[in-house]
Amino acid sequence: MSNPVLHERFISEKMAVSDVHPVHVFEHWQVWPGSYDNPPPDGNYPAPAQQSVRIDKQTPITSMGSCFAREIKKVLIEKGFAYQREETHHPASIHAGAAWERLYNTFSMRQIFEYSFLEWSPNLRWWIAPVSQVVQDPYRRIILYDSIDKAEADFKNHRFCSRKVLEAARILILTLGLTEIWEDEEDGSVICLPSGPYVNEGGDMSRYRFRVSRYQENLENLCFIRDLLFAHNPACKIVVTVSPVNLWATFRDDCDVLSASCNSKATLRAAADEFASIYDNVFYFPAFEVANLYRPMMGLPVFTEGRENFHVNQETINLIMDTFFRYYCEPRT
Repeated sequence: MSNPVLHERFISEKMAVSDVHPVHVFEHWQVWPGSYDNPPPDGNYPAPAQQSVRIDKQTPITSMGSCFAREIKKVLIEKGFAYQREETHHPASIHAGAAWERLYNTFSMRQIFEYSFLEWSPNLRWWIAPVSQVVQDPYRRIILYDSIDKAEADFKNHRFCSRKVLEAARILILTLGLTEIWEDEEDGSVICLPSGPYVNEGGDMSRYRFRVSRYQENLENLCFIRDLLFAHNPACKIVVTVSPVNLWATFRDDCDVLSASCNSKATLRAAADEFASIYDNVFYFPAFEVANLYRPMMGLPVFTEGRENFHVNQETINLIMDTFFRYYCEPRT
């Protein structure tokens, strides 16, 4: 623009303002809310104007991941979206599109895709509790059976249902939770969490080692998931997000739970950013940022009260999902 007066008026009316020289014109969503003369947070998270993902109520959509995936599922179903789900009778399906249970790490997610589309046979498939003799699935948190036969039959059906959901979805939401894993030293398979009757009754855990997974291996898991999904369902797009729910406890003995939680989220946020930059059918949604930055900027509480105060409260969930619908569902200009 050649006229400096018109230039300044255009900036003040249409764009956020940079206080540095020379003047650089930023979009409003590129500038920290409330900084200098820029508008403060108003409840509308500063989203870019254009999104490559468009979702309507006819779009087949599903989700998996940490416990925040359950919140996403609940809202999408309540709003009348075409949420893809199987095994609705199964208690483990409450958290996701099939009886995947809660998947806190990318290794557990990867194993879902392996057994859905490939042959997946860990050396130790089932845990048998030493006292009660209950059969437990180590890889889907706490799913219990009366016998191996019932466990095998249910898992055979689950594999079919899992694949059906993943092949039907046109949008898959992955919520990444944490980086702490328990790994089988014999074959590298990862259990979701050391819990349930097998662990409580003194089952042998000597074959598993605890460790903190790192950026590169989490990125590799995500890329593996995308490539395998794309091979079987090339029309599906992935929306990846980092769960705003913090660690309740850490198994680490070298740092506190707050530091461990921050490390998990930072590592997964970096991996998700790289993941979305590699593929044109992968997109990042800032659920973590809405909860842990934007809502506190408005002076509003984030966490629930009581025993589970590491979870985000319902008002924060509402803001995250409202932002999701603004991102992907409303016409944007």
